[in-house]
Amino acid sequence: MDNSFRFKQFSLRNGSSGLKLGTDAVLLGSYVSLPAPSGERLRILDIGTGTGIIALMIAQRMSGLRPLPDAGIGIVGIDIDSHAEAEENFRNSPWAEMLEYRNVSLAAYMDSDPGKFDLIVSNPPYFDNSLECPDPARCAARHTDSLSYREVITFANDFLAPDGRLAVVLPKAEEVRLCRFASSFGLFPVRMLNVRTVERKAPMRLVAEFSFKRGKTVNETLTIMENGEYTPEYKSLTGDFYLNF
Repeated sequence: MDNSFRFKQFSLRNGSSGLKLGTDAVLLGSYVSLPAPSGERLRILDIGTGTGIIALMIAQRMSGLRPLPDAGIGIVGIDIDSHAEAEENFRNSPWAEMLEYRNVSLAAYMDSDPGKFDLIVSNPPYFDNSLECPDPARCAARHTDSLSYREVITFANDFLAPDGRLAVVLPKAEEVRLCRFASSFGLFPVRMLNVRTVERKAPMRLVAEFSFKRGKTVNETLTIMENGEYTPEYKSLTGDFYLNF
C-alpha cells in the first residue's frame, strides 16, 4: 500500500508517524506569518513535526521569497516519536539543504540550549487525557501528557527571538486558556484565524499567532466548505499546495 501524499511541489510518506497528515497542519503551514529574509540567518522550529508537513510547507513558502544570497534559512523539525517520517520527507524534498530533523523530546531539546528562533510553530496535542485512543502511536502523538501547548509556550519564552512569532493550531474551545497562559509569559496574540467547516457551524479550530510585542489583534474567520465544495477563501489559502486547487 502506497502511504504517500502528493502536493504540488513535494510528496510525503505518511504511513508510520503517530500523527497523520490532516487539515490542521495544512491550515497552520499555509497561514503562519513568515520571518522576512535579511542578512542574518533565519531559524525556524517545528515542534512535534511528525511527517514534517508544516516544516515543508514553510520551506516551500520561504523558497519563494528569494532571500538574499548571504541569508541562510534553517528549519528544524523535532519529534519524540521514533516512527516520525519527517527525516525521509525532508531528505526527498527540493529544500533538503535548509531542513533538519531531530528525534528528541522538547524537554531534551530545551536542555541542549538550541539558541533563538525567528519562528516557532506547533500542531500540539488536544485529546483530553481522560479519552482513550485505539492507536497507541497516535495516542502518544495526540495526548497532552506527551506534549502540550503549555510546554510549547514555556519553550518559546526562552528560545523565541525578541521579534519572533509563535504559532499553534488548537480547538477553538482552548482559546481563553491558551491566551491566558501565553500572556503570563508576555506573549500576546497578533493574528487569530477562526476556522469552521461550514458556514452554519461555529468555528471549531483556531490558528493563533503570538508575539512578545503587544498590539492590535487581527481576527479572521475562514469557512472550509460551502454547498459541498471548498470555498474560494480556503482554496486561496492552500492553493499553492493541494494538487486539485
